[in-house]
Parts: sequence; C-alpha cells; structure tokens
Amino acid sequence: MTPAALAELEKRHSWHPFTPMQAWTATEHEPLMIESGNGCVLRDPHGREYLDGNASIWTNIHGHNHPAINAAIIEQLGKVAHTSFLGFSHSPAALLAKELVNLLPGEKMQRVFFSDDGSTAIECAVRMALQFWRQNGRPERDTLVAFDRAYHGDTLGAASLGGIPTFKGSADAFGYRVLRVASLDALDLLPMEDQKRLAAVIMEPLIQGVANMRLWPKGMLRDLNAWCGQKDVFLILDEVMTGFGRTGKMFACQHEDVVPDFLCLAKGLTGGYLPMAATLTTQRVFEGFHAPDHTFFYGHSYTANPLGCAAALASLRLFRDEAVLERLQPRIALLASELDTLQKQPGVLATRQIGLIAGIDVEGPAGTGAAVCLAARQHGLLTRPIQNTIVLMPPLCVTAEQLQRMIAAVQRALQDLARHC
Repeated sequence: MTPAALAELEKRHSWHPFTPMQAWTATEHEPLMIESGNGCVLRDPHGREYLDGNASIWTNIHGHNHPAINAAIIEQLGKVAHTSFLGFSHSPAALLAKELVNLLPGEKMQRVFFSDDGSTAIECAVRMALQFWRQNGRPERDTLVAFDRAYHGDTLGAASLGGIPTFKGSADAFGYRVLRVASLDALDLLPMEDQKRLAAVIMEPLIQGVANMRLWPKGMLRDLNAWCGQKDVFLILDEVMTGFGRTGKMFACQHEDVVPDFLCLAKGLTGGYLPMAATLTTQRVFEGFHAPDHTFFYGHSYTANPLGCAAALASLRLFRDEAVLERLQPRIALLASELDTLQKQPGVLATRQIGLIAGIDVEGPAGTGAAVCLAARQHGLLTRPIQNTIVLMPPLCVTAEQLQRMIAAVQRALQDLARHC
C-alpha cells in the first residue's frame, strides 16, 4: 500500500493512547508512520529521518535494530516463541532472573516475578506487600503511601497510586487505600494510627517522570529507606523509567546505595524490543508466601515470554560487552553543557537533568510544549512533551553529535514558533 493509503487506513481504525483523536483523524492531518530504524535514527515511509529523542517512549536502550538483540530473538524464535509460566519454566527465564538479582549488591534481593509492563510490575509489588502482611499476622497493614504528582501506571491499582488527576480517569475513589504526602517530613508527620496501618511506601527514585521531570532532593531516597527500615514498612521503588542506565547507573537507587524491598522494572528491560516487566523482591517476602494457602494468585498469559527473556539477556550482555555505563559519562556531561546553553535562550524557562534524562520547560500557554515538539520534527527530532516540558531521553547509544543536534532542533523549533507569534 502507498503511504497515503496506509495513513487513511490508520485514521479510520486505530485508537491511540494519550492522543486527542479528533485532531488525529482530521482530514488535513498526516499521521507520522515509522517504517524503520537504526541506532538513534527512525525513518518514515518517505525516507525522512528523525532522531529518537525520547527512546520510543522511554523504552529503547541500545538503539533500534541492534544486531545482538536481533540475533538473540531470532535464535530463540527457532526454539519456541512462547510457553506458559504457570507451573512450567524455561532456560531464558531462569537465566534472566539470576542476571537481574545479580545487578544489585548484597544478598537482599533474591526473587523475580515476571509480568508484562510497568503497570503490572507495580501491581505485583503492591499486591505482594498487602498479601504478605495480611497472611503473616499483620492484617491491619492495609495502607500505601504514595507521593504527590506520582505516576505509577494506568491499570486500576497502579492508577490509584498516582497523584496526577489527568491520568486517573473518570474518578479518584477506586483502588487501594492510599495516603498521599509531599515529602519525607510529611510522611513522618502522619498520625500514629495511620503509620501503624502502613504496608508500603512507593516512589519513583531521584526523579518523577510524568510530573514534568521533577527531581527529588539529594539524599531523600536514602533517608526514606532508613525511615521504612525503622518502621518495618516495605519500600517499593518504581524504576520503570529510571532503570537500565538512564540515570548513569544501572538503577537510580544505586546513586544513594539503597536496595529496596521491591524493585519494579519494565520499559528498558528488553532493550526496548518487547513488552516485559519484572518485580524483584526479597527472600523474606517470598517466604511469607510458603504456606499452602498463601499462594500468590496473580499472573499473565505472557509472563516470562521466552522471546522477551532472550532480548533482555542480550541487552544485559551489551551493558558488559560495550561498557555502556562507562561510555555514557562523557555524553551525560555534554548534555549538561548543552542544556546550560539552551536555558539561556528565549522561550526556555528552566532545564533539569539526571543522567541522559532531561526536562526543558518552555514558556507559553497550554499546548506550547506540543507545538514545540511538532516544530522540532521539521528539524529531525521526535519527542513528546509533558504539558510544557519537553522531554529528552535518547537511547544510551546516542552520539555526541546526535545529542547536539537534538538540542539544536529544540532551539530552532522555539525560534520557528517565535517567528509565527
């Protein structure tokens, strides 16, 4: 089919997430169709090239079409594409579970529960925490603490933890019993009767992604971990966005030497190739489910999909073989320098960064962020805003020259908009 025919078919039948569909299906709108990709570059059917400025919604790690991950998937495809994980297993899952627990120091983290995406990784952790206390002599521990402006996914339970009304659907009164706090000090000030009911505290370590890339104060994670330890409250860390090198270390929690009770991973787990998630937890939690009537009745048809496991194993090998984290440091420094220059440009209110994650606040009414991103396409950059915050989060294979081109595309997009005001 021609690109025009495909676009018309797309507008007639597809329904896209987080997308105003009236504008999308308008006659004059030409949907951007992605045809192929290599490294940090994506191409449309017309041969136009774009830099992948948000790693295809924060998922891609080593670049598109990486030969090592391609080969791993093809090899596994020649064996079996999928088998049940309900009472069965396979070698890629066993190997991947060991690899994941070995990424964290010490012996605390020992068990891995696989699921499908970030929301389900969160659901697993929360359900495990609540069930653990209920069946181990502390049924009054039925309450979760989440932070203001948090985002933990879109399934019903995960959404109930979120603190941004836009992403909570038609109502707020659903899901878990959640107390919301703005800071660690506010957590400590909760009434004692509430503190005694706490099962777990959940947070996005170091940076809240959907909250306009909001950075937490340095040391807060370490202090929160200590607070949870003193109260014997589980700490759940949502590293769906920050995991696998985004912050300059394998996991954000490693910046403050924290190993939580639950670590939720997804997005970059397979290098951004296939939907897969993992919830890591401790032997203590696992042993709390040993009794015959304590089974964890939760799971998915595609849990531990062999193709996803093969891709994830290949991705983790690349971190070692290509010294990804070590080679990342000069590019993190370059991004900081480029952002410092960009912040001085007209139309830019502020910039924030940790690792290869950046938020750029732009000046203007609601919708300005989306307009900047649309204009940036004309300069070869694809990304999405969060309100009026432009997100830059490229694959970790991004080159210095590509980073500079991304920043330049944002600057030119701002200049284009200024000329048309």
